[in-house]
Amino acid sequence: MSQGERKLLDERGRFAMAVVEGRSRNQLSWRKGRVVLSNRRLIVADANGKKMIPLSAISKVGGRADVNQQVAAIPEYLSIHVDEDVLLVETSDTMNFEQQLYEALLNGTGVKIKHPSIKGGVVQNVDWVKGRVKLEPEAVAIALASGSLVDIDLTEVASVETEQRGSGGDASIVVNVDHVDADVSVITAITGSMDRLRLLVSFIRNRSERNNVTLDLEQREHEVLMGLYSGVSPFELPEFVGIEAEELEAIFDRLIEADVVEEIRVRREVALTTRGRNIASEAMSEQ
Repeated sequence: MSQGERKLLDERGRFAMAVVEGRSRNQLSWRKGRVVLSNRRLIVADANGKKMIPLSAISKVGGRADVNQQVAAIPEYLSIHVDEDVLLVETSDTMNFEQQLYEALLNGTGVKIKHPSIKGGVVQNVDWVKGRVKLEPEAVAIALASGSLVDIDLTEVASVETEQRGSGGDASIVVNVDHVDADVSVITAITGSMDRLRLLVSFIRNRSERNNVTLDLEQREHEVLMGLYSGVSPFELPEFVGIEAEELEAIFDRLIEADVVEEIRVRREVALTTRGRNIASEAMSEQ
């Protein structure tokens, strides 16, 4: 490897080109070999040769590329977009490979942020400040020039929205991350290089999407969530919803299993998770 280049990962795996110059390949040729990741490039290699991809050339990571049934049957693989090509990679631990790749792509990226730009629904009078990104499996940390740290817990993210400002050569993207910080709903605004921001949005959405999965809940379960969301004590819920305590216990069991509420202590005192707050908020808006 070249001077200053560090190896981050070296695993056995398999890989294939799913799209070449914008055209999908119906017949894939999987190649078994090594998958090597450094802080500068990704290398896939077998006995017949190797392909080296500079990290700066990667425009998108993740998303299914099921060009045929053979690929669709694979539960976990990583799709890596380079110009009009899409490379599929599978390793013994594809999720770890994905995390390592995102970190190599984004760690140290310079951004500007407003934190919080909105707090509790109220716009805050804060300036843009410079910071640098550091990814973790369940968080995005942004170290500010002042020495402080903004930590976005990905299990507490409700939504990620992007907006484009300006046009032509002056166009920029602002990413608005709606999340919970110290038990308060806030929006952190992030701007910077357009291509790196798209990768950051992809990382945040991939890690937080399970909190926004719609569940097929019964009417009583929705009523329990809305009661908790409105501040009703778990001990007052039977009267609030109009059910027996035994039925409420059964509902709690299902909601805990679905990661919608979490048990604080025995005797069924519970609190909403981020996923639960999202579902309850959506249910109340439809009333």
